[in-house]
Amino acid sequence: MAISKVWIEDGCVACATCNGICPEVFEILDKAYVIETADFNEYEEEIKEAAAYCPRSIIKYE
Repeated sequence: MAISKVWIEDGCVACATCNGICPEVFEILDKAYVIETADFNEYEEEIKEAAAYCPRSIIKYE
């Protein structure tokens, strides 16, 4: 299944787990942000892993 959208819901604590797993898609500033220009399909497995390991379970994709 191709990923067409990635977002982070409210509640990010900027732990940088997602950035550590996939810095091509996630950027940490005051909280985590999705890099909208990233090719989500190229990093599908990493996005799923980041979502699975997010301690707040707030990384979503479809």
